[in-house]
Amino acid sequence: MRGLACVVMIQAHCYDSWLNPEARKTLLYRWSQELSTLPAPIFLFLSGVSFALVTEGLRQKNKPQSQIFQTALLRGAEILGLGFLLRVQEFVLGYPKSPWTDLLKVDVLNILGVSIIFMALFWRLMSMGGALAASAGHGGASLQTGESIERWRNRLIGLSLLIAAIVAIATPPLWTTHRPHFLPWMLESYIDGVHNLGSPAPWIFSIFPWCGFAFVGLAFGSFLFSDFAQRKEVSALSIVGAIGALACGLSLWWDYSNVKIYAVYDYWHSSPNFFLMRCGILLLLTFAIFLWCHWDWVTEGFSPFIQFGKTSLLVYWVHIEFVYGRLSILPKFRSTIPLATAGMVVIFAAMLGISIWRTRAKKRAAVNLQTAGAQSLSEAM
Repeated sequence: MRGLACVVMIQAHCYDSWLNPEARKTLLYRWSQELSTLPAPIFLFLSGVSFALVTEGLRQKNKPQSQIFQTALLRGAEILGLGFLLRVQEFVLGYPKSPWTDLLKVDVLNILGVSIIFMALFWRLMSMGGALAASAGHGGASLQTGESIERWRNRLIGLSLLIAAIVAIATPPLWTTHRPHFLPWMLESYIDGVHNLGSPAPWIFSIFPWCGFAFVGLAFGSFLFSDFAQRKEVSALSIVGAIGALACGLSLWWDYSNVKIYAVYDYWHSSPNFFLMRCGILLLLTFAIFLWCHWDWVTEGFSPFIQFGKTSLLVYWVHIEFVYGRLSILPKFRSTIPLATAGMVVIFAAMLGISIWRTRAKKRAAVNLQTAGAQSLSEAM
């Protein structure tokens, strides 16, 4: 799923950066940019799923809660730091044309890091509360009992969805009538994506609404560890797909209804209805990919999607400069559709090559480390 997001992201960026004004009037460009609304929600959704998988895995290894919290918090800080580092790189490579304000632009890596930090803090509070409740209710019993863990997980799922709903509902007023004007623009940008533009921009990745997708992913990832999902995987994922379809239907129904609760309503950018639609699409997409991978033969051999998914951060980081930056392989805003498509194929091939190199380099490093460890052990003996 992460690899699919990389593929959709690359094609959208290539056409957006290179196509000339005439080509931008075509249906191809329109659908290309419609698809471009998917990668960021996918990455954020999957960050929540990965958070649940990692924390649950560490808990099952009986790691201390403080260590799990620290691991998650440091990962969020690392991603946030990489977001700032990417901005510095683009500023240096674009100097002197790039404005200094680009250093403080809130990009997807920034909000990924912030989302992970928020989820780590939320998980810590849930864990502390769960441990206290378990101790009070079972005479000092540990939270590690199966019954306690299942109840704790259900609360985590419910509260994660509640946080996502609050984020979505609060987005329209925070973008319009109740903007935090008292904050400097570089801080306000994390709330509503205003940057230094004077008004919120939908292409800036602010906490509202983007963090909400991470908490939806956290709820879904936690659901995967529930007793029901572990026992009846196909049924559980089918229910997830049905919920996704229902969410899409409700989004459209509420959008066409006469009930309006916001002074300013913008379905395609800040509306909770559009947030619900994208959540529904994420769940449907997850179900579809689950079905696709359920047949073992589709995951045998080499898969570009799986390969991209293993190194999505590297692919995102590198392709940006060769598509949008000074090192762009084609002239920006001056290319025809055939030329831009050819350039996109080149970018795909190059990123796939870099991805394969990265995974092989990591395997070689792991083998060398294992060999060095075995040699040291033999020498010690």
